[in-house]
Amino acid sequence: MKSLATILLACLLPLSSLAAQDPVLSAVENYVRQQLQGQPGRISVTAGPLDPRLRLPQCSSYQPYTPSGVRLLGSISVGLRCVGPARWNIFVPVRIAIESTYVATATPLVAGQSIQPDNLLVLTGDLGSLPAGILTDPSQAVGKTVRFSLASGQPLRLDQLLAPLVIQQGQSIQLVFHGPGFTATNEGRALNNAAEGQLVQVRTQSGTVISGIAQSNGTVLIGESQP
Repeated sequence: MKSLATILLACLLPLSSLAAQDPVLSAVENYVRQQLQGQPGRISVTAGPLDPRLRLPQCSSYQPYTPSGVRLLGSISVGLRCVGPARWNIFVPVRIAIESTYVATATPLVAGQSIQPDNLLVLTGDLGSLPAGILTDPSQAVGKTVRFSLASGQPLRLDQLLAPLVIQQGQSIQLVFHGPGFTATNEGRALNNAAEGQLVQVRTQSGTVISGIAQSNGTVLIGESQP
């Protein structure tokens, strides 16, 4: 199978490179900015450069798109199709910088430690140069525990944290059943630990094992109102 570059170079019309490339880059930059609308922080989008050997046939209608699995941050490639009058498809290099606040550790933290406000710093930087899942607000971390020890000054990621447990394995808990037009309660014993919103298996007094969703008050919700 011929490469995309080979196909393009073989069927191209002679166009001036800079004039032909400007609308291409503008289409991609405008698309990316639209996708990032509402994103907090100062956003900078720079598309290109394209291969100077590339000569693209005239295009009156562009269709930019984000390739599957691509996160709009940092150095990426954005797809661009021409849908008329010519037909071609290229990938344009794009650099996306988002200067925003992020959360870092103000003190060393040990595994299992509950995070308090004075354990955190709020810094400013380019989110594109930081790991995926970085926290941008201290409220996302306060009250949670760390999975493993962290050094001071380390950017804090969501996957490094555990939500506080609202149900402990072996704990006697109240089951709340919701159905069409009724609510009922029962007692049971939790078979696993769970944070709010997580699945809990419970053994009832009759010995039946059922599953429900852990609530912030330590009860387990079962029935139609489950998330």
